[in-house]
Amino acid sequence: MNNTLRLSDRIVFALELAIEQDDYKTGEILARALELSMTRAAGGGSFLERRDYPPEVEALMNRLDDLRSRD
Repeated sequence: MNNTLRLSDRIVFALELAIEQDDYKTGEILARALELSMTRAAGGGSFLERRDYPPEVEALMNRLDDLRSRD
């Protein structure tokens, strides 16, 4: 198993599959999981680190929005 991938990388792959299969309900769950995996508690207290989506993930989210609007 390739341990160099982050959880978010695996979720992105699954999200791509869900979109390719026109499964927006699963896609929405995966999008939420992606958001959670890219937001983590760090530094103690109420500090949150939030990474911005790279352009390819933004495009994927746009595809999910398009899929949602077709349903």
